[in-house]
Amino acid sequence: MATLDELIKLPGAMAAFEFRGSGELLGQRIAYPERIDESTLDLLAHMCAANMSIATMQARGWEKVTHMKGFYPIQEFTLVGFDWSVVVSGLDRERLKHQGETNLPPFMGVVLANEKADYEAAFATMEKLEPAS
Repeated sequence: MATLDELIKLPGAMAAFEFRGSGELLGQRIAYPERIDESTLDLLAHMCAANMSIATMQARGWEKVTHMKGFYPIQEFTLVGFDWSVVVSGLDRERLKHQGETNLPPFMGVVLANEKADYEAAFATMEKLEPAS
């Protein structure tokens, strides 16, 4: 599972954060407080939780109506803005959910300045597996 400290080191990273499915901001690292602050991250965490819920509803509905598979569960997404974007992952949550775990980790997110963003690096960092014990 990626850590906030790993995410904040990504190219273009302005902030890294973790949040619950309800949108509650649990932790953050802010690299550029003049561009983004904790209040903005709190709002962003709620927006990301809402988008994850909406995308999940749409994916489940699409699979049911079309009988096509592979849209659900939603594990990661990117919201692209004019100046900066956010990459969010719940991949570790889905892996553990399929293993029957009920104590799920938070969602992770990283805010990237578009001019320096490396989306592939962000997803690669978030997708790395936890070392086997």
